[in-house]
Amino acid sequence: MKETTESQHPNDRDLRALSEKLILEQNTMTIATARDGIAWAAPVYYANRGFQFYFFSDPASRHIQESLESGQASASIFAQANTWQDIRGIQMSGVISTLSPGLEALRVLRVYLKKYPFTKEFFNTGEKLDLDTMTKRFRVKMYRFQPGLFYYLDNKIRFGFRERLAL
Repeated sequence: MKETTESQHPNDRDLRALSEKLILEQNTMTIATARDGIAWAAPVYYANRGFQFYFFSDPASRHIQESLESGQASASIFAQANTWQDIRGIQMSGVISTLSPGLEALRVLRVYLKKYPFTKEFFNTGEKLDLDTMTKRFRVKMYRFQPGLFYYLDNKIRFGFRERLAL
């Protein structure tokens, strides 16, 4: 997509493409939760399949406990910006759920290992790289963040540009 001017407005297909590009370029997603009026944010490495985001976390971590208790969480993904014109990112709200072992978990784990090849260094040669092994080795579970509300923001389009995308 070429840069737009104040009078131009990117269409949904362009915004979807910009969102997908940003998601693929970045590695960390910040998850936000709250309990008793106190907010919390935690960065996680993520892998995605479309607009579903997968990550590993300790089941006892605050962001997991709060999101599962409340049934809601927010998340953001953004690019490093050195000027206000470079600010671009994604803001989402949705739900976090535990991913059970199975075909979806196997597919996601393959995507995760491809995105983060260094994770293979945590295993012995020939050791099985599956969800059970990750869970036992690191005492983590795999979670899915499913956004219900999704916004793309990009100051290159115009200062304060923020547009909702239907997923």
